[in-house]
Amino acid sequence: MELPGTNPKPLIKEAHEEKMTKESISLHLLNQSLNRLEHRVHMLEAQFNDLQCTAEELTQRLEIQGETLVRQANHDEMWTSLLEDRFSTMELNIFYSYVIEMLSFLHSRVVQNLPDMEGHLPTLASILRNRSNSQEISEVWDAVLEKLELQEDEVKTLCTFFITHCYEAKYYTSSERQQYVDDISAMILRVVKNQTLKRSLLCAVQVLEKKKTEKSMDNLKEKS
Repeated sequence: MELPGTNPKPLIKEAHEEKMTKESISLHLLNQSLNRLEHRVHMLEAQFNDLQCTAEELTQRLEIQGETLVRQANHDEMWTSLLEDRFSTMELNIFYSYVIEMLSFLHSRVVQNLPDMEGHLPTLASILRNRSNSQEISEVWDAVLEKLELQEDEVKTLCTFFITHCYEAKYYTSSERQQYVDDISAMILRVVKNQTLKRSLLCAVQVLEKKKTEKSMDNLKEKS
């Protein structure tokens, strides 16, 4: 016989329902926490990707700036070094004469390949200014340098030498130069201390001597 109020089933059922409710609430709270955590992880991933892209862009900019500073430092060093070289009047005039002829020849070779632009490219300086804005000029310039076996830095050095000494130097013709020196290459090796200028002058002499030889051969063919 069961005493009134002593039936445990309702209590057990109530306790079970309360437990289920608590578990349901806990599971709901856990899901909310996981969702918030997942959302936070996505935010952190997005921020990390943004920071990584920014870091890569900054690295590229710093590399470009570093390369620019190196080129500027090299350029400043070249100017300083050229000014430190001391030549006699005769030596300076001879080097200057070869530089003028080399730059003039380089200009003429580029213009020959760009006949439609000849009126817009009256000087070598005009070619150097415009080649960054014209693919056609740039391609012809590179092709001419390659054919003459010249490097960009060598041309820059010759231009720098010309700018540095154009107000004080005098142009000597080929016959006048021969009166002063028999072997110009040996003179360059002996007198010029700046290695970049030395290499550039030797290249200029080589190009001009080759041009002179080819012209002589052409004249002989015409006579024959």
